[in-house]
Amino acid sequence: MNFKNLKEYLAWLYYQYLLITGIYVLEPWEKSIFNSILFSAIAMVIYTSYVFVPIHVRLALEFFSGIFGDHSSFS
Repeated sequence: MNFKNLKEYLAWLYYQYLLITGIYVLEPWEKSIFNSILFSAIAMVIYTSYVFVPIHVRLALEFFSGIFGDHSSFS
């Protein structure tokens, strides 16, 4: 894939993003505020998933190993 096709594809994806979210009707300063809030929320979800999911998986494994009879610790 050459760079022209990649640039056109990324422009098409951005255009789809504008259409799906409906922000194509907003002014530039409104778009920047909307995008900042959206990407901050996505970053917080990714961070909390990174921090808390492994803890819950370990606790679930310990819980189910206790139920099914394996009494070794996963820590």
